Amino acid sequence: MKKLKRCFAGFAMMLVLLLSGPLFLAACAGFQDSSSWRTADRSSAGIAPKPAQETGAVVQVYGARAYSWRGYFAVHTWISTKEAGANQYYVHQVTGWRHYVVQSRPGEPDRAWYGSKPDLIADFRGERAEKIIEQLDDVISRYPYPTTYKAWPGPNSNTFIAWVIRQIPEMDVALPNHAIGKDYLGDDFVAEVPGGAGYQLSLGGYLGLLAGVREGVELNILGLSLGVNPAALGIKLPGVGELALRNANPMPDVSHK
Repeated sequence: MKKLKRCFAGFAMMLVLLLSGPLFLAACAGFQDSSSWRTADRSSAGIAPKPAQETGAVVQVYGARAYSWRGYFAVHTWISTKEAGANQYYVHQVTGWRHYVVQSRPGEPDRAWYGSKPDLIADFRGERAEKIIEQLDDVISRYPYPTTYKAWPGPNSNTFIAWVIRQIPEMDVALPNHAIGKDYLGDDFVAEVPGGAGYQLSLGGYLGLLAGVREGVELNILGLSLGVNPAALGIKLPGVGELALRNANPMPDVSHK
C-alpha cells in the first residue's frame, strides 16, 4: 500500500509539474488576442527583410502561440522562403481545416498567427538558403501525412515542419520544446533530431526522450516537454517554452548591411 501511495504521489507531482506552465499562462491570459479568429490580428510583425532590401535567397522558420486555449500549451510553426531576385515570399505550413492540410502559397512571411505575434526561430540567407529552396518542393511532396491532421499528439503543423527539416541537410533547426507534435515519428521509434546532431526516441508522440547539440536534452510526457539546453544556456518548461540566454539556431550576420 505504501508503494502504491508513493507511486500515486510521484505521478501527481509529475502531473503538476507538466501542467504548471500552461496553468501559469492561463492565469496570466494576456498574451493572446481574445477576438474571434475571423477578426484576430494577421498583420506582419516586420521581422522578415523586404524583397527590395534583401535581393538574395531567404529561408526563415517562425513560431507563434497556437490559437485560443491551445496557445497555453503549444506553438504553431511554419517556414517562409524567398528565392533570389523574387519580389514575394512563400509560406509553407500545415493547417487542420482542409482535406489537404499542406499549404505552400504566397503570403506575408511573418504574419501574426490569429492574434499571436511570431518569433523568429532560424534564418538562412544566400547560397545555403538557395540549396534549401531547391529541395523544398520535392521534400514537401513526400510528406507522409498530406491529408491527416491531429492536434495531439500528431501529425500536425509541427510534425510537418520537423519532418521537412529532417529531410534537408542544410536546414538544421532546433524547434521549440512546446512545438507539440514535433516529436511524432509515426511508425518509427528512432530518428535524428531536427537540429541535425543528435537522436530522439518517441512512442507515438506520447512519450519520448531527445538529445541533440542544438536542442540539448528533452523529456516528452504526453506531448509536454521539459529539459535543459547547454548550447543556449537555457531551460525548457512545458507550455512556457525555452528560457535561454542565446539562440542555438542559425542566424545571419547582417551587421554590415
